[in-house]
Amino acid sequence: MDVVQSYDIRSVDRAEVLRYLGYAGQEFSPELDARVDDVVARCLDVARPRGAVRVFEVAGRGEKDGAPVVRLGGTALELRGRSISEHLDGAVAVGVIAVTAGAGIDAELRRLSFTDRVAQVVFDAAGSALVERAADAAEAGVVAAAADRGLFCGSRFSPGYGDLPLATQPVLLAALDAQRALGITLSAELLMSPTKSVTAVVGLFEGPRAAERPSCAACPCADFCVLRRSGRGCGRV
Repeated sequence: MDVVQSYDIRSVDRAEVLRYLGYAGQEFSPELDARVDDVVARCLDVARPRGAVRVFEVAGRGEKDGAPVVRLGGTALELRGRSISEHLDGAVAVGVIAVTAGAGIDAELRRLSFTDRVAQVVFDAAGSALVERAADAAEAGVVAAAADRGLFCGSRFSPGYGDLPLATQPVLLAALDAQRALGITLSAELLMSPTKSVTAVVGLFEGPRAAERPSCAACPCADFCVLRRSGRGCGRV
């Protein structure tokens, strides 16, 4: 599997936007409530969500500098750390994902920083919710590829989680040719540009994982799931 794709994302979960804003049940005025909806709509209009996905076979496991390492075949990418080693325990392959909401999001954030700081904060939260939707869409592609091989997927895991170091980012992005394919670059501090970009890995296993979600309807990948549309299941739920 080697895919670069655009995603048709027409909505984001408003509750997720509010969560990124730190909402904790405060009362919104009707004016502010409507404004949030307007800014979210603007974010969806500006965004150009795209992703790159590849699946690599697990070539081996070992230890490097005292930490467990999962090595992937056909790439220099190594996944180092106890947390990712445990997350991928038993995996026979790994789906590698990079997604971005596009440079237009950053341009609009810069514009709003000069013209409307309240809208900037809401727009930033909407961009975060949107890029996670793009990651859901990319993950759905990995789930479908796994099902085609009779395999089962775990959940996604990103550099910076647990002890999987951010230093994984350059090699991960290179494995996907993400600068050419998606325009994603890294700063010296390993921060991605466009800022609303996400990388992750997903394990593929020979047996089903412990149920993580109560139903297909509750799965974040559901809106993008080709298996669901064809009446097939993935064994995740």
